[in-house]
Amino acid sequence: MKLAVYPGSFDPVTHAHLDVLKRGLKIFDRIIVAVGEHYAKSYLFPQEERVAMIREAVKGMPVEVKHFKGLLIDFAAKEKANAILRGLRAVSDFDSEFQMAITNRKFNPEIETVFIMTRGMYSYLSSSVVKEVASLGGKLEGMVPQNVENKLRERFV
Repeated sequence: MKLAVYPGSFDPVTHAHLDVLKRGLKIFDRIIVAVGEHYAKSYLFPQEERVAMIREAVKGMPVEVKHFKGLLIDFAAKEKANAILRGLRAVSDFDSEFQMAITNRKFNPEIETVFIMTRGMYSYLSSSVVKEVASLGGKLEGMVPQNVENKLRERFV
């Protein structure tokens, strides 16, 4: 069975994330969405809430949602993953993603990193953009699943 880990902070999960996930399922039998914590980031939603929002958004898909701490490559190895799945929006994403992929390969050459380019319709979309639009009362249609939109509206009332 081909298993990938799709890591991120997902604060919150967007349609761009879900698009990469759905397209990743054409390559992998199963994917674990790995919701991480980064020491240098502050989050709008706590980790448990991000996990719950993703779980609701991926109902019916062969996807598991877990949180992790520490090195991603260690988490992927513990889960017996074959690969790490990453989405790329623009050339600007590539430099840091390339560095992470090479670093992960140094620690565990058995786990590959697979990149999926975001569809053009989502190339502008990030969790940061979604939070800014939501905080200013803008329309979130086409940006996030309904359950996430509801949570954002609650947060910014």
